Order: sequence, then C-alpha cells, then structure tokens
Amino acid sequence: MATKRTKRPAHQTKYSEQNRFMEKLMAKIFSFYDEKSLTDVTFKVANPTALVPAHRLILAAASPYFENLFNGDQGNNPVILINDIDSDIFERLITFCYTGQALITANNVGAMVKAAIVLQLDDALSSCVDYLMTQSDEYTLHDAYMLERETQSELLKQKFIEYEIQNFMEISQSDEFLNFDVERLKYILESDNLNITYEEDAYDAINRWFNYDVSARQEQLPLLLACLRLPQFSMDFLLTHIEPLPAGDPLAFKPLSEVRTPAARTPFPRRSGLRKVLSTGRNSAATTNTTIPTKKYKRFPKPSELSAGNCVKTLLAFCSGTNPKLLQYNKVEDKWQEYASIKCDHICYRTILKDDNVLFIGGNKSGVTSNIIRSWNIWKKAWQHLNLPAMKQARSSHCVVELDGKIYAIGGFGNNKILQSVERYTACDGWEYVHSLIVGREGAGAVTFGGKIYIMGGYSDGEELKSVECYNSDSNTWTPCADTILHHSLPGVAAHNGHIYVLSNIGIERYDPQQDTWSQICSLEVGRGLIACVSLDNKLWAIGGTTQTGGKAEFNDCWVERCSLPTNDVYNCFVVPESLLSSK
Repeated sequence: MATKRTKRPAHQTKYSEQNRFMEKLMAKIFSFYDEKSLTDVTFKVANPTALVPAHRLILAAASPYFENLFNGDQGNNPVILINDIDSDIFERLITFCYTGQALITANNVGAMVKAAIVLQLDDALSSCVDYLMTQSDEYTLHDAYMLERETQSELLKQKFIEYEIQNFMEISQSDEFLNFDVERLKYILESDNLNITYEEDAYDAINRWFNYDVSARQEQLPLLLACLRLPQFSMDFLLTHIEPLPAGDPLAFKPLSEVRTPAARTPFPRRSGLRKVLSTGRNSAATTNTTIPTKKYKRFPKPSELSAGNCVKTLLAFCSGTNPKLLQYNKVEDKWQEYASIKCDHICYRTILKDDNVLFIGGNKSGVTSNIIRSWNIWKKAWQHLNLPAMKQARSSHCVVELDGKIYAIGGFGNNKILQSVERYTACDGWEYVHSLIVGREGAGAVTFGGKIYIMGGYSDGEELKSVECYNSDSNTWTPCADTILHHSLPGVAAHNGHIYVLSNIGIERYDPQQDTWSQICSLEVGRGLIACVSLDNKLWAIGGTTQTGGKAEFNDCWVERCSLPTNDVYNCFVVPESLLSSK
C-alpha cells in the first residue's frame, strides 16, 4: 500500500532550499577564512602586531568602510596597515563580517564599540549595545554613558534612549539622569511607550531633574511640562501642581483650557506621597490615597494627537513666498490638496514649526528687511497676536533652526550686507547674540543633528560657497567641517538615518558627521525651482523642484516618483500629525 505523504506548498519548499543553500554557502566562506584560503588582502594591525588575512568581497559587502577602502587609492595594496585598533578587537570584528557574531565581554565592549564605529559595522555595534543593556552588573550605567559621550554615536544614543523609555522608573532615580540634556529628556517624555506606573511619575522625574539646577533650567521647564499627558491627571492635581507654575513661553506650553472639559479627561488613580511644586518655595499637601492599580498604566497620546490613534504623520508644504499656499499630502491617495492660503506681505522670510504654530521670522517687505516675528496657527488657520519679541537684527534669506527648545536665526542679509551674526531666542532672555559664523552667508541650508547645528552652502559677496560650519551650543563656537563637493544655494536640508542630506538643482550629497566626509548619492533630476527635504516614515522626501516627470520623490536606496505638486517652488515643508490638519 502506498504511503501517504503530506505535500508542502511550493513556496515553502523553495524557501527552505534557499535557506539551506545560503547556510552551506556561508559555512564554506567561513571555512575559507578559517583556513586562510583564497584570501586576497592582509591587514597589518598594531598593539600587538598581527597579520589578519581576509577576503575583500566579504568585507566590502559587510561594511561601507571596507568598500570605500578597497575602491580607494590604497585598495589594491596586498598589505594594508591598521594603526588605530587593537589587533584582538580588529580580528574579532573581521570574524563578525563572516559570521554575524563576536565574543563580547565586559573588558572589551568599550573598545569593540569604538572600533565598530570606525569600521562602520552597525550590526556589530548593535550587538555591543545589546550586551551593554543586558550586562549592567558587569558594565556600570555610568561607564555606559561615558562611552556614549565619548563616541558621539547616534546609534548608541538611540539604543540607550530606547532602554531609558523602557526602564524609566529606574533611570530617573540615577545620578546620570540629572545630567540629561533637555532635548534628550523631552524626547523620552514624549514617548507614548514611556514605562511608568502613573502620569505623576513623569511629573516627579521632571521635578527631580529641574530642582537639580533650578536657575539654569528655568527656561526649559515649560518644554518638559508640555510633554505631560495633562488629561490623565486629576483636576485637583492640575490645579494644585500645574496651574500655579510660571509656564511663561506661549510657544512651548499649551494652556490648561485643553483639559478643563470633563469629556477630554480620563481619570487615573494617583500615587500616594508628598508632592512638591516645581516652582521654588511651593509645597503641596500630602495625599493618603493608596489605591492600587489593577491593570498596567496605558499612556494616551498628547491632547492634540488623541484623534490620530498612533499619531500618523504627513507633510505640509509651503509653496510660494508671497501669500503662500499650504498643501497637505494625502499618503493613502498619493495626492496633494490645498489646506490653506495665507495672506503675507513679506518675502525671503523663514518659517519654523513650534507646536501648532508656524513662526514667520524676518523677511523683506517693499525692499525693507524686517526683524519681526509673526505666528500663524495651523489648527485655527489664522494669524495670532502673541507679541513675540523682534530679533535684534533685521534679516532676510537667513536660516532658522531649533535646538534644545531655543530658536536660532543665522546669517542672511541685512543692513545692505551679508550677515555673520547669529542670535538665539529663549523664553527668559528673548533674542540675544551668540557667536558669529566664520563666514557670513545668505541663501544657505541649516539643520540640527546630534545636539549641534550645521550650516552649509549659500552665497557670500556674490560667490557661491561650499564651506560647512558646525555650532556647539555648550562651547558657543562655530567650527569648520569638510566642504561639500558641489555648490548649493537655497538647498533642501534634512537629517535622516544618521546622516545629513543636501538637495539642490545641481545634485544631492550626503554628509557623515562621524567621518566628516561628503559623498554624492544617486541623482534626482530636480531642475529649476526651490526644493524642500524632510524625513518621514524612515524615508527621505524631496518636495518641489521639477523632476523629469515634474513631481516629488522619496529616497530609500532609490528614488520613487510620487504625485506632482501644482508648483515647483516649495519654500519649506513640515512633518505634522494628520489629526492637526483634520481638527476643526
């Protein structure tokens, strides 16, 4: 009698066969490495001196560092010197290129992290970070943060932030937490996945951080309070703890009126214990409520995002300079639709998004350069009268960015000359000058990345610039970076996946801040017209200009054409919650 056999689906069989083939292939490749067979390059590594043979193809496939090395001037040398990595660490990472595994210990993890950054082995770096996160007994929290500060690795920082969100109750009690910069703490507190027992735990953490250095952190307090989910506090707590605070800056803190409506609030039990009001000298009464929660606390999105579910975001493009039109992108239907039209009598202004408001900073009216700041509310589709202080210097064609909750106005044109001056807005001090640019410029591009400001390109005295400068707010200094390959004026600039991208009508470049190097990437035919650049949904989006088919595109290893805009001049583009544009 014939034996019955269950027939597997064809696609499952094919998948298994492919897996077996890849396993055999990789095993054979590793055996070549293990036996030092068919190798075509040897590395001479110092400390102690060692020779490490390998296969160029494997290393180039595993790391952009090796790919660039082998394609460079020294790439054909049979022996390549490696002087800045210990031989044991280097050999472990070469093995990782073949196997995806490396022996990581408490004694070598620091050196492994630094070497993986140099060799651009992101997967090895991730393995090191996973080790750090799971071996806190062997490698202390202080040592881990020291390593992050020393390497300035964005991947390391992001992995740590994920750990901090998940282990917030423990981290917020550590000494390291008291030294968090406001940008990092704000990012953590804004997370819907913040692992806390009650919303008051987030308030207590802000309290502890703030009281560590009250005078220096007074102006940053509203930024952090704005991260709290106010509807999830009781009204008694809001009136006792939040409302008395000197919130100060209308740009950073939403009014309590958002949560006074009972329908907007969801009651949650409060923790017992004594509460301290953040402002100096105020104490709240002790509470005796000892209610024990019966289920895990679920953090709701912030009030302005409640209708967005998981806060789906989209694009809002500013087209034309005078009387700009705002175009909203519908991702589902892949089309642009007009959201609003703004009556504006200025040109060459710069815009920045602050909460639900778009700030129009400076510009030119009837040939006269302006220093005024105006606010247009996205939700209300109307100008607001916030009495914002004017800049010290009238500016047009300048750059505007936000860093650590502070707004910077950089360079531009004013007083009939190209400006080198830079000024910064804070709630406490208004506008004040900081250190000037090395080279004055207008029509440049600027972006914040890794806690610093980068500005590039533009014009100076009629000359197109390739120069790039980086601003460190801690030292209040600008330092030169590697020049761009091309001249870029009025470019679109964005930070995306650990790099800075610059797009203009002459080409596209990518900057690696860790290596201080620029490289040209796959081209996009921009043509004439202004172009904006933003990062959304883990893709880089170029909006505006005139591509070969007259539209917009996204970059994720290649450019993909999307729906065209009705205009090719896009002055700016913001990533906003869809709920903000659908609210009435």
